[in-house]
Amino acid sequence: MSKKGFGMLAAAALSVGLLSAQAPPNVKARQDKQDARIEAGKADGSLTKREANRLEAQDKALDAKIRRDRKDGGGLSVKERKRIQKLQNKQSKSIKNQRSDKQTK
Repeated sequence: MSKKGFGMLAAAALSVGLLSAQAPPNVKARQDKQDARIEAGKADGSLTKREANRLEAQDKALDAKIRRDRKDGGGLSVKERKRIQKLQNKQSKSIKNQRSDKQTK
């Protein structure tokens, strides 16, 4: 293989590696992680029953949206992924805030 061909092959492999590193996180895995954070908050008492119920209801609504979006188009489009990621970011922030607000009961 010539030096030029090897260089092009290396550049292509590097760009594929960079693209995969920037790929959006798996929607399902992120939902599972957020579910675990809510459960941990319930277990360690950092979430009140009311806070946990509210977060779980939001989580169920987001799960339903993800199922609908996957069903109606044979998967998630880029636009749908971005919207879901935005909602997941909002939910993650809400979980963080609720777990650290020092409420008890």
